[in-house]
Amino acid sequence: VQLQASGGGLVQEGGSLKLSCTAFGFTFEDYAIGWFRQAPGKEREFVGGINWSGGRTYYEDSAKGRFTISRDNAKNTVYLQMNGLKPEDTAVYYCAGRRGLGGSSQRDFEIWGQGTLVTVSS
Repeated sequence: VQLQASGGGLVQEGGSLKLSCTAFGFTFEDYAIGWFRQAPGKEREFVGGINWSGGRTYYEDSAKGRFTISRDNAKNTVYLQMNGLKPEDTAVYYCAGRRGLGGSSQRDFEIWGQGTLVTVSS
């Protein structure tokens, strides 16, 4: 049972990246997926999430209008499209899964991926 995040890298300010989160070993469509990030020296924070069907997404204020979360249950994958990246978006990005309704509290998420590093240069 695991989630695998990928797609991180180095990008210039104003650029875009698309992260992927692929599930292995569990019934993916039973789970809402959240994206979190942890910047150097800071606590991990919620970025946004998507419900089991993909019909509902929700975002932290810093991500609204720039980030888009989508999912393809046939591929057991959730995506985080990030546009207009800023240096303050530099962080390790994690995906996490929880049964039932989505939310933003880390303690509610049961399954965590290993993280992928995003670095935005100015």
